[in-house]
Amino acid sequence: MTDFNPHMVLLIFAAAVVTYLTRIGGYILITKMTRIPPRVEAALNAVPAAVLTTLVAPAFFIGGWDTKVAMAVALVVGLRFSPTYMLIAGWVVVMAWRHFAGI
Repeated sequence: MTDFNPHMVLLIFAAAVVTYLTRIGGYILITKMTRIPPRVEAALNAVPAAVLTTLVAPAFFIGGWDTKVAMAVALVVGLRFSPTYMLIAGWVVVMAWRHFAGI
């Protein structure tokens, strides 16, 4: 069993407080504005693409060929069809690749 470390508890508490303040700070800042400036609106509109990129890019570059091919297929399917079909296409490619390649 590990010993109780009060410094670790303090560190976890401080991290929780800072995380809460950063999340609530943006909300408070936006609610105080009477009008959102165009640059802020453009930055907020870019957030979903940035988050998606940070989730997908590491998987693409670290993953194997099954992941790369599945993402490419999902991209092509996603340009034409709904997100559900995109997810299904990517999943089918990964499962087929792993089944036939014996991964």
